[in-house]
Parts: sequence; structure tokens; C-alpha cells
Amino acid sequence: MTLHSKYNLIVILGPTASGKTHLAVRLAGETGSEIISADSRQVFRGMDIGTGKDLDEFKVEGKEVPAHLIDIMEPGEDFSVYNFQKGFYAAFHETRERGIIPILVGGTGLYLDAVLRGYSMQEVPINEGLRREFEGENIANIADLLKAINPALHNTTDLLDKNRAIRALEIALFEKEHPPDDPHIPHISPIVFGIRWERKVLRERITKRLKERLEKGLIEEVERLHKEGISWERLDYFGLEYRFIGHYLQGLSDKNEMFSRLNTAIHQFAKRQETWFRRMERHGIKIHWIENADYGRLKEILDGERVFS
Repeated sequence: MTLHSKYNLIVILGPTASGKTHLAVRLAGETGSEIISADSRQVFRGMDIGTGKDLDEFKVEGKEVPAHLIDIMEPGEDFSVYNFQKGFYAAFHETRERGIIPILVGGTGLYLDAVLRGYSMQEVPINEGLRREFEGENIANIADLLKAINPALHNTTDLLDKNRAIRALEIALFEKEHPPDDPHIPHISPIVFGIRWERKVLRERITKRLKERLEKGLIEEVERLHKEGISWERLDYFGLEYRFIGHYLQGLSDKNEMFSRLNTAIHQFAKRQETWFRRMERHGIKIHWIENADYGRLKEILDGERVFS
């Protein structure tokens, strides 16, 4: 792999079920690169089927492709965008020191944005007094206060969950009183690829993959996590598969209803991901769109940009 490329990071992003991981692993296997995951749930051990963490996929011709920021936390632990950014910088430095251009792959827009736009962040301690104060507060009031303090809030999904909204408020108030110093952010020159499918085809891919995951034991995975001590509330926090299957296991829906609602929710999630990617483009991030996960086209662009020797 060349050390003289104007790029020092390859990014492959896309909505769920778009095939981005398959392309990234194939590219890494052919070029001697390594994967850095930008998936907010694959960091957790034991959450494999629901997060699409198929570790067998990280092999090319029987040889394992190294992957960073996967299986590094327990499901009961917290992992924030700050933790991701810190972990990414460590993996980026380590791979670059070995002369490797790493491949950042994922669909968590906030994580991708934090790297590509270099969010200035700092570690914020828990404020037990604030948490007690807002424990009985309506989430709408918390959201209003949060938006008043931080009108440029990056992650508006925090406003959908009360615990996350309180944590976001905790961070906003801390940073207001303790402005972050300019952190040492490495110089990143990325070439960014986005995987895009026709809407109807992506919907079919999402539904097919959900059926496959259920057949592989997704329900049993959620049941096992709960038996191991992960509360229903915590599983609900992980969203999508874990939330709707958790509701089914608690008897709040039947199996057909669970599948229908979960399938619809994943389709809606994919649309939100695509909206985030368009927002990234409006903020100046150039994305080379690859139709239908066409690996040949991706390699053609890389060869034209002389990323590899």
C-alpha cells in the first residue's frame, strides 16, 4: 500500500443492509488494509446477530482481516460518540504508524461525522445531582432546555429517549462551564464512498436480511442477553431489533406483529441514515456514490485517485 497517497483514510458508508461491510472487507483483504468499525452497537460483546456482526465476514480466502472497535465493551457499559472518537484516533494512529491506510466502515452517521468533521469533544463526568433533579421532569421540557443551551445539537435522537436527553443535558451544561481545549486531532485526508441502492431493492434486502437473522437465532440472542442481566430497559435503549424483540418476549406483541413493526422500523431507520448522509454532503463532505455496491466501480475510483501503489 502506498505511503504517498494524498488520502490517509478510506471511508465506506451506507444504510443498513447496503453491503458496505462486504465491500470494505474485500478491499482490505486485497490491499492489506484493516477495518475500523463505525457502528454504535457492534462495540458490544454478545450482541452479534442483531447488530449484523458476522465475524466470518471478516475473512478473505480464509485469511482474517483485522478489525478495530468491535467487541470491546460489555452490553451494560456505556459507549458514547466521545468514546468512539477516542478509540478511532487510537486505531488510526496505530495503523498509520504501520504504513496502512485504514478503512472506516459503518452507518452510524454521528460517529462518521465526528471523525470527518473533527468534533471537538471532551470526557464529561456523571452529575448525580442533575440526574436526580431531572428524573421526574417531562422529556419535552428537558429537550427544550437542551436545545436552548445547544441550538447546534448534533444528535437529535437524544431527544427521543429520556435517559439520553438527560445525559445530553449533562454534557451541554458541563461544556458550557468548561469550554474544551483544542484537542490534538490528527490530520485526516479521507476519500469517502457511499453505497446506494434503488429504494425498492434496499427494502427487499432489509426484509430478506431480517428473516435470515431471525432464522439464525436473533430472538434467542435477545432472550440470552436478558437472562445474563441486561434489563428490558437497557435492551430498549439499543433500539430496533433489541427493542421490538424485547417487547415480544415480554408478551407485549405477538410474533407476526413484532416482525411487521420491526421490519417497518428498520426501513425508516435506513431512510434516516440516508438523510444524515445527505446532510454530511451539505456540510462539505464529498461522497463518491457507488450504485448497487459495485466493487469494480469502487476500485476504479481508487485506482484513478492513485490511492494504492
